[in-house]
Amino acid sequence: MSEADMQDPVVGDVRRSRFAEFARNLDPDVRTALHFSDEAITGVDLLVSFCRTMMDQDHSMPWQDRLGELFEAFEPDGLETGLEFTLAQLQDTEQAKTWLSTFKGLNYQAFALRLLGAGPYRLLVEAVKQDGAVLALAIRRGMRALMPFAVAWSDAVSNMSVNQRKAVAKADVLGLEIVQGLIELDDAFGKKFISTLPMQLTVATADDLVGWQPDNMPEIVASIRQRVGESSARRLERENSQLVRKIKGARTALAHSEDGISQAANSLIELIDRIMREAFTKEEVLVWVGANLPDEPQMTFTDKDGKVQPTKRAEALCFVYRGGPTARDANEYDDGNGPTLIHDVFARVIVATRTRLQEFKHDDDGTPEEKEQLLCLLAGLEGVLMLGLSINQFGDSRDARLKELDA
Repeated sequence: MSEADMQDPVVGDVRRSRFAEFARNLDPDVRTALHFSDEAITGVDLLVSFCRTMMDQDHSMPWQDRLGELFEAFEPDGLETGLEFTLAQLQDTEQAKTWLSTFKGLNYQAFALRLLGAGPYRLLVEAVKQDGAVLALAIRRGMRALMPFAVAWSDAVSNMSVNQRKAVAKADVLGLEIVQGLIELDDAFGKKFISTLPMQLTVATADDLVGWQPDNMPEIVASIRQRVGESSARRLERENSQLVRKIKGARTALAHSEDGISQAANSLIELIDRIMREAFTKEEVLVWVGANLPDEPQMTFTDKDGKVQPTKRAEALCFVYRGGPTARDANEYDDGNGPTLIHDVFARVIVATRTRLQEFKHDDDGTPEEKEQLLCLLAGLEGVLMLGLSINQFGDSRDARLKELDA
């Protein structure tokens, strides 16, 4: 195969794997000697083509149509074979590591050079590197796509006190430095892979190629935190634009009002109360608690008139579950009893944030430290709203099962 033949293979409007194109043009006996099985070739072709298709932001077609066109470019049997091979590598990481180590070994490379000759071997290496660059870009973008959720989680958990964290099962999970870990992983990935591959041949942008440095963590987190706030605002606005105005009002009060901290705290308390009040009444919360978490502590109390009332935690749990069932199958990480870890954390963050806001409401000295603390509380609240709305679309409607229970 000549170098001129090694242009990006295209079927229809789908750009395919360079390695797969090279391997398919080899003599069958040579492919066998190099351990290029049909399943592996198709699997790599499908994976690289998928990454290219999903990262093509300049394409005029919606991503669903592009994906459909990609699948149509493969024969039905080949598509199934490629999917099975790819899933097998993802499910058995040790097998995947062994497979990759074989081809990276010096003995294998020397063997391939002798078998193919210098020219074709160089084309094979170039094809592998170009496919590798596509996959590396997809991995980096995938890791960075997790960052808003990591920042949101970190901000949300930071609103909880040490004792509140201890009250949550598997509290060690809450202490993980996810944000720092992602930044360090991005830095290492960039140095080991991104810097060694022909990224200029991909659709990588300047931002994709700039590695995140652990020393720049505050700037990175601040930028991501702004995106978290914007994301939660957009999602909230679809549900209730008045709630978005409460958040914006809190930020405005902090920025411009002489009595900004008290005003901002009041706005955020009203926001939390209104979100939960409009989702479920106290009577509905009690019905939900009785049906789902009757043995869970700190869910009800008796008021001065002798009437049973739901606690703020009960209201928050009902809200994050959308009034739906908490029942689930037990596994090695979860005994199936009580709320799940993530629902419990979301609910406790909401309650903890409201409790701490009450302190600002009644004890406002207007110091820069208080303003910074309130901004952290706001970031945590935005974080839990973004996570909850992204993962569970919580609190936006009353569940039909709850109405049946109430009836």
